[in-house]
Amino acid sequence: MDVNPDKLSSFMGKMLGEFGAALNSSLVMIGDKLGLYRALSAKGPLTPDELARATNTSERYVREWLSAQAASGYVEYDAASGKFSMLP
Repeated sequence: MDVNPDKLSSFMGKMLGEFGAALNSSLVMIGDKLGLYRALSAKGPLTPDELARATNTSERYVREWLSAQAASGYVEYDAASGKFSMLP
């Protein structure tokens, strides 16, 4: 059986996109359940430590969550201040 490299590449891209969406949907649910979005919206921009304290959650987990959300374009990161904020 011959494999069409263009179709294979397109299929792999689609699979990776679907996988990323599935993973990110869990992070969105976590952010909503823990009040991370609400606190960031009300009090932001915040550092991971500030958001963790505002929501009574672990700084390490909040930092990872914020980084993933920034990489996905759900929140904005300012490298100069080290703070994250909600997008308008």
